[in-house]
Amino acid sequence: MSPPPVDAVLDAVRRAFVDGADEPAVTEAVAAAVRAATADLVDTVARLQGDAAVIDALHSVGRRLTAQLDLGRIVQDATDAATKATGADFGAFFYNLVNDVGESYTLYTLSGVPRAAFERFPMPRNTAVFGPTFDGTGTVRSPDITADPRFGQNAPHHGMPEGHLPVRSYLAVSAISPTTGEVLGGFFFGHPGSARFTERHEYLAEGIAGYTAIALDNARLYERERTLVTELSRSMLPVVPDLPGLDVLTRYLPAATGTKIGGDWFDVIRLPSGATAFVIGDVVGHGVTAATVMGQVRTAIRCYAQLELTPSEVLRNVSELTAGLFGGSFVTCFYAVLHPDGTLSFANAGHLPAILIRPGAPVEQLGEAMAQPLGVGSAFPEDTTTFPPGTDLVLYTDGLVESRTRDLTLGIEWLLAGIPGLLAATDLEAAWDTLVDELTHGRHDDDIALIHVRHRGEDRP
Repeated sequence: MSPPPVDAVLDAVRRAFVDGADEPAVTEAVAAAVRAATADLVDTVARLQGDAAVIDALHSVGRRLTAQLDLGRIVQDATDAATKATGADFGAFFYNLVNDVGESYTLYTLSGVPRAAFERFPMPRNTAVFGPTFDGTGTVRSPDITADPRFGQNAPHHGMPEGHLPVRSYLAVSAISPTTGEVLGGFFFGHPGSARFTERHEYLAEGIAGYTAIALDNARLYERERTLVTELSRSMLPVVPDLPGLDVLTRYLPAATGTKIGGDWFDVIRLPSGATAFVIGDVVGHGVTAATVMGQVRTAIRCYAQLELTPSEVLRNVSELTAGLFGGSFVTCFYAVLHPDGTLSFANAGHLPAILIRPGAPVEQLGEAMAQPLGVGSAFPEDTTTFPPGTDLVLYTDGLVESRTRDLTLGIEWLLAGIPGLLAATDLEAAWDTLVDELTHGRHDDDIALIHVRHRGEDRP
């Protein structure tokens, strides 16, 4: 056993004095003894620093991957990160889509080479080399895969197809769902040189594969919920009745990005008296819960509307009925009724104001800040205005005008600025599609619902 570092240094000092060395010689002897005694410690510190850097890099990649919900971007980012971390010449991810014979593996992403490099090759099969990765039985790391006894055992190529990128160093890692244990796919890394992948590279690749599996689970769960909520919301959209003298355009667009889907709705209700109710609303929240609450509120409003209650009474009754339904959430709603005599009565429960455009008059916003949302408010003041032929009414939800990069006030200003273009358009449908795209750039992160009512007048009783 070697002496402790302090004892070794003291021995060196004593020897220097016994030998009668001068001060510089003593200093050098001490320094040499210190270097020799601490060499192992320096190596240990360097190794620990290297390990810490690897762990930090892995966690950084993990945070980036698990913060995403776009499946394609997750896998491409993971493939790029792992290819760089392992020093591979190229990397690929194959999605594990098992067919009737258990051998359907789809090339999903590539890194380090163009996709054309693999376009003419068949997908890998569950061979002795690929099997452990697609079965999830273990990582494969080989200094020279062409010398591996498992290599070249399968027809028709008995190895790599002609023209395949040269591969000797080989590393393959499974991406396994932490919730179901399902093998989601595999990462494959290659290099033309031998013995390029180390134990550290294997650790990094396995870590990135683990984070990728978590991110894929999240993305698949999100997509399932998104699909369910979208279908649920669309199933509740009304069929707009034929309304004499009125052109009615409606839109429901589920959130194009993010998770804020479900909860917005519109309704157009023909009443027994010949009046027509126009409803727009937004459940504060998202997902299945918001879509379910939306369905309950929409049904309640339809029922009270058929009783020919005033807008104020409809909202008051619905608010009382649904006060215990929302938990910590609430619902905004604008309710307007166009009467046969050409008057428009309306009440607003915390929703954005409507837009009214009369011929020859400036654009007007109706019902701003009239009352609190449903489930919170108890009184809903009502107002009336004229709605002669040539008049337009626009009701909308905040997904049209608000985003992460733009506040609500600015979004409303831009919407109001776009109204003259709508009124001048010969094709209102196309004009609205263009305006929605201009306002959202196709990346609205919340649902959009809107109603545009145009009073033609000539055939309205």
